Amino acid sequence: MPIQRLLIANRGEIAVRIIRAARELGIHTIAAHSSADKDSLAVRLADEAVEIGPAQAAKSYLNAAALLQAAADRRADAVHPGYGFLAENAAFARAVTAAGLVFVGPDADTIERMGDKAQARATAQAAGVPVVPGSDGVLRDATAAAAAAENIGFPLMIQAAAGGGGKGIRVVESASDFAAAFQAAQREGLGAFGDDGMYLERFILRARHIEVQILGDGRRAIHLYDRECSLQRRRQKVLEEAPSPALSSEVRERLCASAVALAESVGYCGAGTMEYLYDDESGAFYFIEMNTRIQVEHPVTEMITGIDLIREMLLIAGGEPLRWQQSDIRIRGAALECRINAENPADNFMPNIGTVSGLQWGGGFGVRTDSMLFEGYSVPPFYDSMLAKIIVWDEDRSSAFSRLRRALAETRIEGLHTTLPLHRALATDASVLAGDFHTGWLEQWVANWQQQQNENA
Repeated sequence: MPIQRLLIANRGEIAVRIIRAARELGIHTIAAHSSADKDSLAVRLADEAVEIGPAQAAKSYLNAAALLQAAADRRADAVHPGYGFLAENAAFARAVTAAGLVFVGPDADTIERMGDKAQARATAQAAGVPVVPGSDGVLRDATAAAAAAENIGFPLMIQAAAGGGGKGIRVVESASDFAAAFQAAQREGLGAFGDDGMYLERFILRARHIEVQILGDGRRAIHLYDRECSLQRRRQKVLEEAPSPALSSEVRERLCASAVALAESVGYCGAGTMEYLYDDESGAFYFIEMNTRIQVEHPVTEMITGIDLIREMLLIAGGEPLRWQQSDIRIRGAALECRINAENPADNFMPNIGTVSGLQWGGGFGVRTDSMLFEGYSVPPFYDSMLAKIIVWDEDRSSAFSRLRRALAETRIEGLHTTLPLHRALATDASVLAGDFHTGWLEQWVANWQQQQNENA
């Protein structure tokens, strides 16, 4: 049955994004919010809103019982989890379904299977998708882990099996450093995810982070091409684009086909992302993990394909079959996305909160802003620092960067520090414009840029 009343179990720009897509489909929207978000843009835009707890995420956005009670009280028939919080929590997805509601995303079994990195790796191997040489299964014992590390070889990466967001990860250069790094990653993984399971992978020095957007209805799947996500700081993405400038047509075709094969092998339903490492030197690609949710950077895919991913998620969750054939999907032009955070990049990205005293977005053809900001809004200190995403499209990559520079120059956010200055500098950098970078490139660039800012201060 089509969704009639949708509870949005999230906040910020993704809640606003979901509300807008749902409204275009005639779906009644209910914004679940904490006490800190009672004056947010999502609450203002939704058809109705319900407070689910205090400011702390653990007592509101991560409180499954409160969210389910809100859905029952407001007669919702579906829940969209957005990204982050409970979006990839299998227990929450299972509880939503058990309550007789539609979970907008894959079922709990798929989330468990593909959300655990070690299980996802085994699933990929079974589907014939290449993976980075690494350990088999989850490792908890340090001695067994050290033996596995010797077989894989150094340098290697230790990663939390239940991880995400750059938590529980260590790069180890030699066997002598392994034990301490393994224990540190376990502590971090346990603190962040309640799980100290680890897995190991060969570390590729000049790797690029490429992801493939997929859509599935449980019976078949399609891809919507690739995204380049290599510009990262502390494993957090900063600037993304679609398509990747690094891939040849032949590699792109094989990469995207492998993502579809993997999605279909698990009967994937909804929007999801297959993440890969691409070795610039050898041209090889390796599956690393799947995100069983919508991604922050989904707008760049929408811009080059013309397909509204949130709309498709809602339609599929409402029982409609996948509306697209693979032959329908074409790459048109190039798109870029900048994440604008409430941080001072010149002061080591110190978090910054305040009231937005002035606001102006860049506009014009091919420019899109996804945000929860408005003049007078007080940014709460309790959540992720992302304020907005500035997305541009143009007929080719060079033109898209030109448009991005213009849009960034027009944008003004007053009352607090943001990462706008960093993005203005990145959009003029010769290596960025040439597409000549990898996952480790931005860290050194940022250090040099910060030094210049301090010298000029």
